[in-house]
Amino acid sequence: MSDMIQFMLPPFAACMVLVGLFAYLGIHVIAREVIFVDLSLAQMAALGSTSTVLFGIDHESSIAYMFSLVFTTIGALIFSVSRTTRTKRRVPQEAIIGIVFVVASAASILIAERSAHGHELVEEILVGGLLWIDWPGVLRLLLVYLAVGVFHWFLRRRFLLISLREDLAERRGWHISWWDFLFYASFGVAITLAVPIAGVLLVFTFLVVPAVIAFLFTRKPALLVTISWSAAAIACAAGLVLSYQLDLPTGPIIVCVFGMVLLGAGMVSRVVPPPSQEDTAVWETRLEAQMDRQKG
Repeated sequence: MSDMIQFMLPPFAACMVLVGLFAYLGIHVIAREVIFVDLSLAQMAALGSTSTVLFGIDHESSIAYMFSLVFTTIGALIFSVSRTTRTKRRVPQEAIIGIVFVVASAASILIAERSAHGHELVEEILVGGLLWIDWPGVLRLLLVYLAVGVFHWFLRRRFLLISLREDLAERRGWHISWWDFLFYASFGVAITLAVPIAGVLLVFTFLVVPAVIAFLFTRKPALLVTISWSAAAIACAAGLVLSYQLDLPTGPIIVCVFGMVLLGAGMVSRVVPPPSQEDTAVWETRLEAQMDRQKG
């Protein structure tokens, strides 16, 4: 038992760092109804890493990280420019997000074919290498995510108002595309660092499933984050234990455990009172008042 705990502590710590930020970002994703934006950005990061094969660069090097960051920034620019107001929107933004994901996936497969280890490279992109992260890796992840978290803390009111009340942000005359670019670019930094560690599938799971579980029970922002983080902690711990005991790939089994936790949460939500929309209205009114005071 002690050997398992010692071996699994760094991966579990990495999961908690990832979830610590993604639980918050997932609320934005659900509120904006751009469910697959993280999957698309993750695939753009994977495309950047994979493209280093064409230049003979190690896909795990710092240069490969820079490639991934550039590609996710391009994705952030595409998503911010393609977002228009609801009245002017000709196609759902989710369609643009899906197209970017499909094209990036196809390009990654084509580039991987140029490598002698193409199959292993594609598999690594999907499942990551969570089990092999060490404490220095956890520390680097923590420092970067703290920086991204501080950035979002200072801009939280604008980001949340755009996510929850796009119409109000438009009436205030905000340049939503600019704020969207900042949001998605910072999002891309977190995704770029997460994909080599957790893989595309687990990154998507961390971002979406805990937030979905939380939205089943509440609309209060503080409780949304708390429930998201708690559900993710339970699922990650159970997934890591099962992975160790059954000798199964860590990322996929954690994803499956998240699915089971979501199923259980869905059953529980049917026997408890539904979340009140008044909670959202009260919080939005409070946020609007804070923005007015800040402006004044």
